[in-house]
Amino acid sequence: MTATQTATVLPAPASTPRRNFWRGVVRVLRRKPSRMAGVVILVLFAFLGVFGPMLYPSPLPRDDNALYAPPSLAHPFGTDFEGTDVLALVVTGTRYVLLAGLATAVITVALGTAIGLLAGFHRGRWDTVLMRLTDLQLTIPGLPLLLVLSTVWKFTSPLEMGVVLGVLGWGGIARAVRSQTLSLRERGFIEAARGLGLSTRHIVGRELLPSMAPYIAMNMLIAVTGAIYAQVGLFFLGVLPFDANNWGVMLNLAVFGGGALTSAAALPYLLAPLLAILLLTLGIVLVVDAMDEIFNPRLREE
Repeated sequence: MTATQTATVLPAPASTPRRNFWRGVVRVLRRKPSRMAGVVILVLFAFLGVFGPMLYPSPLPRDDNALYAPPSLAHPFGTDFEGTDVLALVVTGTRYVLLAGLATAVITVALGTAIGLLAGFHRGRWDTVLMRLTDLQLTIPGLPLLLVLSTVWKFTSPLEMGVVLGVLGWGGIARAVRSQTLSLRERGFIEAARGLGLSTRHIVGRELLPSMAPYIAMNMLIAVTGAIYAQVGLFFLGVLPFDANNWGVMLNLAVFGGGALTSAAALPYLLAPLLAILLLTLGIVLVVDAMDEIFNPRLREE
């Protein structure tokens, strides 16, 4: 009987920290309903990104007899200058925007984290070389370079967009991760790992990275926001092909082709993608705010 009771009690300590973590998450979200709203917003856009094209399959619903129709039950955001449902355009553009944003964030954070870890952990020559490379990357004017690249390389997929934006945007994260690494490498648990003779791969992979995981996750979400503005801006400027379903294409056509700045009838066509951008950005900001309190005990209001 005693052995059975012991076997029953043993798993509890391992699961208790996990339960406490999720209880803390629920507490943080309940404390400020706006943070829960941020989670709901991101889930909604993720749903639209995955299932949007199924909800509004190509060809998009059009009504040749209702050019610039006002918002109605049939067309909640009205129609554009071709009679296409504006809500359908926003929904189908969500997948491209999210995929490009996530691809950019993953590449940006992966490059920045790897370079920052190497520079901060090894220091010495590694630090000098990698930080000079980072300084060089930070001095490159991103927008002019993208404008030049767009003349010879048409970004036809979100992955291509993510690769280009990611390669041009890792410098800031590399410097931030290096600072975090320099601070953590002097902590007692890292010194103890060194004293035990553990390999560099083990120390970095099992000790440093888990400690910085919350910080890296928050930076990834922030990078998604920057990538959204970058890609939408490039499409709006007209330097990328218009055959992509992107909110920036909608803004360009609304302003330069649809007369949204001079015609009240065309205004919903301009406002719809702007509202989508603002709502998605708001969701990310609210979730990052919640993550900051979840992973930073000093900010918790117990």
